[in-house]
Order: sequence, then C-alpha cells, then structure tokens
Amino acid sequence: MKIYNTLTRKKEEFVPIDKDNVRMYSCGPTVYDYFHIGNARPFIIFDTMRRYLEYIGYKVTFVQNFTDIDDKMIKRANAEGITVKELGERFIAEYFKDAEAIGVKKATVHPKATENIDAIIDIIKRLCDNGYAYDVDGNVYFRTKQFNEYGKLSKQPLEDLELGARIDVNERKDDPMDFALWKSKKPGEPFWQSPWGEGRPGWHIECSAMANKYLGETIDLHSGGQDLIFPHHENEIAQSECANCKQFSNYWMHNGYINIDGKKMSKSLGNFFTVRDILKEYDGEIVRFFMLSAHYRSPINFADTLMEQAKSAVERVYTCIENLEFLKENAEDTPCTDEFKSKLDGYRKKFCDAMDDDLNTADAIAAIFDIVYMANTDITSASGKGAIDAVLSLIRELGAVLGLFTKEKNNSLDTEVEELIRQRNEARAAKDWATADAIRDKLKEMNIVLKDTPDGVKWSIVE
Repeated sequence: MKIYNTLTRKKEEFVPIDKDNVRMYSCGPTVYDYFHIGNARPFIIFDTMRRYLEYIGYKVTFVQNFTDIDDKMIKRANAEGITVKELGERFIAEYFKDAEAIGVKKATVHPKATENIDAIIDIIKRLCDNGYAYDVDGNVYFRTKQFNEYGKLSKQPLEDLELGARIDVNERKDDPMDFALWKSKKPGEPFWQSPWGEGRPGWHIECSAMANKYLGETIDLHSGGQDLIFPHHENEIAQSECANCKQFSNYWMHNGYINIDGKKMSKSLGNFFTVRDILKEYDGEIVRFFMLSAHYRSPINFADTLMEQAKSAVERVYTCIENLEFLKENAEDTPCTDEFKSKLDGYRKKFCDAMDDDLNTADAIAAIFDIVYMANTDITSASGKGAIDAVLSLIRELGAVLGLFTKEKNNSLDTEVEELIRQRNEARAAKDWATADAIRDKLKEMNIVLKDTPDGVKWSIVE
C-alpha cells in the first residue's frame, strides 16, 4: 500500500515498524460540544484506513484521544456552572452516539488528557532536563529554536513562522515562537500538582504524551485534519523528538478541508453544522458515503444536492442487495463456477488497487458500483444460488471495509409483509378482488410498493 506522507510530500510504500502490528494515532475531539461536520471527515477517513489495514491482514493498535481540558472547556463549564469533568463526560458520551451513527468504530484506546497527567509531566521533565524547555513562574515553554528541524512537517521556515508569532499579555517567553507545555493555575480553573507548581497541560503536549504512552516512542502513522498540520502536529513532532531523540511518526496523513455550499464553514456565516444536526435529516450511512465519495486529500463541498446524490447512490446498492436476495429465493441450488469466482476476484482486485493507491475511496466505491451494475444486468434466478451468494458476499465484504452496506432488512417487517402478500395472492387466485385491493392499500399505507415479476411478487419500501 502507498500513502501520501505529508512529511515528505510524496507517496511512499507503507511499511510498519512491526510487520504484524500497525501503531496508529489520530487526533480526537475537544469535548466541549457536539462534533461538527468538519470533524466528522477525519473520524470517518481514518476509521476507514484502520478498517482497510485490518482487512489486508494487519493488527492495528488505534489510539484516538479526547482533549478534556483546555480553554474552551473551561469557558463553557464556567458558563454552565458545572465542572470541566462533568462537561467532558457529557460530550464524550455524545461523541460515541454520533460516531456510532456514522459508522466509526471505537478505537483500541480512547485516552483522556486528564487521566494521563503523570505521562504529560514526565515528558515535560525530560524536555526541561534536555534543555528544550524552561520555566517562567510556573509556566513551562518549549524552546522552538533549539529544534533545528522545526517546520519540517508544514514546510515553513522558522523565519516565516516568526512573522506571525505573537506574545500574549502576561506572557514572558524567551521567544515569540515558544509554546506552552504547562500553564500555571488561574482562578476558577482545574489544576494538578507538578514540579513547576499547580497548573494544567498545554494542548500540544497532551497528544505527544498519550502517543508515547500507548504506542511507543516511534509510531507508524499519525493522522488528522489538514488544519492540524501547523501548529499542533508541528509542535507534537518537536516535543516528541526532543524528548525521545527519535523520529516521532514515520508517516503522516491529513485530510482536506470541508466547505459548506462552496464556502468555508463558519458560525458567523450561519453555515456551521454539527453531525447531530445533520443526522436529523440524513442517515449516518449517507454522511459516511458522502465523505468517502471524494479522495480524502481533496477539499469536499457539503451541500444538500450532493447529500441527496449520496442518498440515491446508497439506496441503489441496497436495492441491488434486495434484488439479489429475492432472486436467491427462487434460484436453483447450484454452486458458483470457478470462472465466475475469477470474475469476482477481478472486482476485488480493482477495489484493493484503489485503496492501495493512497486510500482512494472514490475509486473503491466505483469498483463496488461495477459489481452492482453487473448484478443488475447479468444476474437472474437462473444464475444459481452459488453465484448470487458470491455476489452478495462480495458487496458486503468490500462495503464493510468502507463501513457501508452492512445493514440487514427488518425481519419482523419482512414476515408481516410476506404474510400480507401471501393473503393477497390467495385472494387474487380466488378472484376476491376487493380483498386483494384492500391488502394492496394497506401495504401502500406502510410505504410498501409491490411489483409483479416472473419470479413472483417483489416488494420494496419507499419514503
């Protein structure tokens, strides 16, 4: 598999440190609110990366953190008159609800910053001991200019970065580019004991410490949104490599921005949407399909018209699945031929070739739709159960890699509808047209549409 490594700005063959186990870290949410549609993209993209790595045989240790202490959390908790801990626990629970709705699996570990203060303090102490950090009245700062490779991820020279640097009021840093590792206690803020006095960690050091603790000093893959390249990921690299004297991550993956109706998402523009908002209008699977329908590094435009297209596309696949299941009921019990298996292997190869080319989910989805087209045009009940089962299995197998097309029909509804269809067929055979029409009307009220086919009566749900 080749991935585009942000660190080198080129596609590289992905070779993990341990050939059997991939160590992967992805930045999680700051839990002061529901996560928005922009957050959803990296959650979905890198969940898919993890799924694919597992599909091709790797064990993946996937760590996604929760930032449960920062300025935004303190501000909101104080506004609501609750503790930061209470706020964090509330929105961590809400995160899992929305993440599940869009098909994002739980990580191997979901560490919280507040539960890893010892690890954070340990790495800051090492930086102080190595001369890369210094204490000013209980505030500990990283000496940016001590790290000669600072800017290697964002590809920005230190001189250019300096131009935009500012020193906040009451900050007594040696250099404007130095950033906080530990912040001294302020009134009304949570705090922890440290060698530099009571205080709390800075944002950047949290991820370095948790990646180090749960994955080791050098990890295989670090991922997140493009907006995190600088300063967050740049600072993670500086801290981690100066503390451990080793490369922090061998590969970096970053997804492109998401726009709303062609404009940057912004609360001031009134186009700021949480996933919770969107789930009121669209099923989570539609959201996921939409996110995967473009290459992850490309910008993507969120619009109702595009969501409706995604909805239609997902429905097309499920209609194909339903048709195949219907055909199977009336098909002869014959095995799948080697020739047909080979044909299906070609579709699987096309899917994997796309995923191996820098996680090209758009082309991978296209491979699944090639299968759907073939099934719709070439597969009949005469194809035999073996062939039909093989097509069904392949759609579900490849769909599951993307976190798509895995929903099962409502069996209780199936039973009810099938019984009504049986009663209608009996009424028609007896020329009891009034009863047959009454049953059809009842099915219509249930949003069930009937279609007579050579293989029997087929039904479907319409919205």
